[in-house]
Amino acid sequence: MASRWSVTMNDLVRQRVGDTSTGVRYGDSSWTWDEHVRLSAQRAAFLESRRDPDKPFHVGVMLENVPEFSFLLAAAAVSGAVVVGLNPTRQGSELARDVEHTGCTLLITGDAHAAQLAEAVPDFPAENVWNVDSAAWTDALAPFEGAELPGSSPAPDDPFMLILTSGTTGHPKAVICSQGKIASQGGSVVAMQQLGGEDVAYCAMPLFHSNAMITCWTPAVASGAALVLRRRFSASGFLPDVRKYGVTYANYVGKPLSYILATPELPDDADSTLTRVFGNEGGPQDVERFARRFGCSVRDGFGSTEGGLSFVPVPGMPPGALGTASGDIRVLNPDTREECATARFDADGRLLNADEAVGELVNLDGAGSFEGYWNNDAATADRLRDGWYWSGDLAYRDERGMFFFAGRSGEWVRVGGENFGSAPVARILARHPDVVLVSVYGVPDEAAGDQAMAAVVLREGAEFDPAGFAAWQAEQPDLSPTWRPRYVRVARELPHTQTNKVLVRVLSRQAWYADNGDALWFRPGKDGPYQPFTEADVKALETRFAEHGRAHVLDLLDRP
Repeated sequence: MASRWSVTMNDLVRQRVGDTSTGVRYGDSSWTWDEHVRLSAQRAAFLESRRDPDKPFHVGVMLENVPEFSFLLAAAAVSGAVVVGLNPTRQGSELARDVEHTGCTLLITGDAHAAQLAEAVPDFPAENVWNVDSAAWTDALAPFEGAELPGSSPAPDDPFMLILTSGTTGHPKAVICSQGKIASQGGSVVAMQQLGGEDVAYCAMPLFHSNAMITCWTPAVASGAALVLRRRFSASGFLPDVRKYGVTYANYVGKPLSYILATPELPDDADSTLTRVFGNEGGPQDVERFARRFGCSVRDGFGSTEGGLSFVPVPGMPPGALGTASGDIRVLNPDTREECATARFDADGRLLNADEAVGELVNLDGAGSFEGYWNNDAATADRLRDGWYWSGDLAYRDERGMFFFAGRSGEWVRVGGENFGSAPVARILARHPDVVLVSVYGVPDEAAGDQAMAAVVLREGAEFDPAGFAAWQAEQPDLSPTWRPRYVRVARELPHTQTNKVLVRVLSRQAWYADNGDALWFRPGKDGPYQPFTEADVKALETRFAEHGRAHVLDLLDRP
């Protein structure tokens, strides 16, 4: 059976043989692409020498964005090894589970995470654990200096990476990403962003995640653009790096645009080489503000590690729209399997029928680019129920066929008998001039259902104005009164994954019990200013829960 993919990662890496242009830059060091390939061939030979023929060729890599990670990725591409991207935010038994679940036979890390990994898997064979910052690593590679590229040619459908999902609910699943999938999707980014050898691509998103691989590392390899690696993302370091290296293109996932926008604005912010930024999960306001402030184009897409859905942005589409669907993608009621009603809005743009319009995004054409989960047939089958791809994402669709993201399947909020997704509310609150980051989620109501709560991070120097914030909400024509958050948490930062996705479920479980110095506010009625939510108010609220026979609901929260 012919593969759906026509190119492999192996093909892309071998195209860089003999390329003497700058390939990778890190700090003040640099390598040509040809040097990069030769160093990767050395590591491919080393990995092959440690291969257990009776087990999967799975190499767990727990590194920051250092050059060694890039060498190892290319080594896997040409040798057929499979890189398992281990998430540094995972520790102890959770990290041990990830290593065991993915069948790692070798583990490669650095000084930053060596102790963390050793503590998690103390019984892992010591001879199969390597620290790239140690002399032992240099000594182990030495015999393979000058090694030729492997003679093998991995097939398009052969696994190249196992990428663990964020794991914000339950155990992370290991998404199988083939040689062909990553190469083809990275090639699409090259075409879309018109990347070439004269470009400089900036990668500060973690390389163990699909966003960095598909929207930056692979496009750089495919196009011959210089790749700048940043050990870890820094909002304050972003613009200095752009100017130091002459960056023309950058990627993001999650909230980096918000964090960069929160840095002090300077008159010359747009004076740089940056022309294009591409990523996903940026807020519409952030996308517009970032483009204007830094004088570049910003394109925000919609995607997941699984890759079962895609949308096409179209000119003039409304703020927050995903675009039109690529293929037969619909919004379905997961219980009835029926298509949800088209969204209706009033004259002010308020969604009038969220109960019947919001449903799950489903690809009726099938799996799309989803290739299954490693060692988890049940999860794969659940994702592909009825032969369709069920995304787990909530959305609604307007009469023009534009799709709008409404949150994850677990992010419904039900206030006063009305269901609505959290994402549209967050998009509106993000328009406030003092808000640089916002998350909206449901917390229990003392009588029934939920109340909406918002966690906000304010711009530097701003102070929360309880009356002004309430009045501003009332002025927003598309913010339904039911959607206005009863509780507000003014935070210094929000809990997030290594890929900058806010951990909404952590915020929801903390509710008003956050014990980290964040300021809590609430609105006693539907209107009027917010008031400080004191310890006495918490006790009074707990009493009302008990009076309504709902004290047990509080046991689901992370109470002190």
